[in-house]
Amino acid sequence: MADPNPYTTADQQPEVDLRDARLAAFLAWLFPGLGHLYQRRVGKGLLFMITIMATFAYGMYLGGGRVVYASTTNPVGNFTKFKERWHYACQLPIGLPALPAYVQTWRVENGNEPLHWFGDNFERPPYNVQTLQLASPATERGVLEAEYLQSTDQSKNTVLHISEREKWNHDYNYLFELGTVFTMIAGLMNVLAICDARWGPLTHLKPEPKSDDNANSDSST
Repeated sequence: MADPNPYTTADQQPEVDLRDARLAAFLAWLFPGLGHLYQRRVGKGLLFMITIMATFAYGMYLGGGRVVYASTTNPVGNFTKFKERWHYACQLPIGLPALPAYVQTWRVENGNEPLHWFGDNFERPPYNVQTLQLASPATERGVLEAEYLQSTDQSKNTVLHISEREKWNHDYNYLFELGTVFTMIAGLMNVLAICDARWGPLTHLKPEPKSDDNANSDSST
């Protein structure tokens, strides 16, 4: 049976042209697989692109496009609030697909409407009662609260939530958390892809064989 790992020393390994490794790592973060395509490692680039983006897209599908959003609170000024959205730290390594969350958060914090990319809910932070009061006149609050803070249970009763995040959890049930996990896994998978683009593939080396002198000394003892 052929040895699956014929390389004994690092000098015997085939060289992989990483080109500009730092640029490749940045491109790998910007979009999964892009850094490897830049390095002309097409097979691995397409593999990372398809698997990571499929995992991310499936998570977004499970959560209705709502599971990726940044915290609306300064993490330095209020770490307790930041902990409520620590998941985004795991989603962010996927790069461009998660970056709109920052734009949406910045707009909502400044009292502007979120950008309507792929629908109103794409990566914007959830509203709450205070947000709706600040962003709309009193005549519209009831309509907005009915749209963003109310849902209907299985008995057809109206349920009023204090935040839209509670509404999402109520409406999607376990699928919201499951979608969050899938998008987090996609981001963490891309961390491995970034490392591969920066430092190249990891090859396990066989232990070097003992020299004749060491073998003779072992046999004499």
